[in-house]
Amino acid sequence: MALRLKSFYKYLMIVLFFGLWELACRMGILNNLFIPPFSEIVVATWNLAVSDNLMEHILISLQRAVLGFMAAIIIGIPLGFLLGGWFKYLQLALTPIVEIFSQTNPFILFHILILFLGIGELPKIAIIGWACIWPIVFNTVQGIQHVNPVVLKAGRGFGLGRFKLFYKIVLPSVSPSIFTGLRLSAGYSLFMLIAAEMMGGSSGLGWLIKSSEENYEIQKIFSAALVIAFLGMIIDLLMYAVERKFMNRVEEDILNNEY
Repeated sequence: MALRLKSFYKYLMIVLFFGLWELACRMGILNNLFIPPFSEIVVATWNLAVSDNLMEHILISLQRAVLGFMAAIIIGIPLGFLLGGWFKYLQLALTPIVEIFSQTNPFILFHILILFLGIGELPKIAIIGWACIWPIVFNTVQGIQHVNPVVLKAGRGFGLGRFKLFYKIVLPSVSPSIFTGLRLSAGYSLFMLIAAEMMGGSSGLGWLIKSSEENYEIQKIFSAALVIAFLGMIIDLLMYAVERKFMNRVEEDILNNEY
């Protein structure tokens, strides 16, 4: 009941926000030349979907975001385990380099990638992966470093080897932190994608915003921004659903004495 009430208030605030936006524009509080009414943005979004290949731009952007996000997962999770202290010598060797790389500005790096790779798909995917990898790495490291040492000691006491100790104790314990990093990175993938498409692209939602800005099509700018916000919300909900399903499976396995 409390969860439903919380969801009700959340969606109520969203409706109130858009309602106040519409009202402020209609009453002249906001300048319609720069901030059009919300209803006009909805109509403009529909027109984009019908006549301007909006879905094609969405699919192109999502493909880039997913590829960059998957690359970050493939690299970030193993790297996080290496840096978390599970492999101490590799941790000592890699930690200084990772700290330097994590501070590198992705927008500057994007221009460097364009110089070497040209204006194509690869630099966009690479910069998305670069922006997404660090939340995954650092949250994985944090999760490993906060594994209960008493549980580890008990596992060793039951004769678990290094691999079984990792698979049956460490991995389930670290999973909540990993999913926190994944949810953060999923959001970063979309936001970094828009910036990359604005700086070097001829398709996608970022390019659509840039093109609309150059042609002073204010409604299209807000339409694309609304679609991006909606996509971000869907992505976060999907990641949350995956997290809950995975964690429920882990809890079931624990109850069945499989962990």
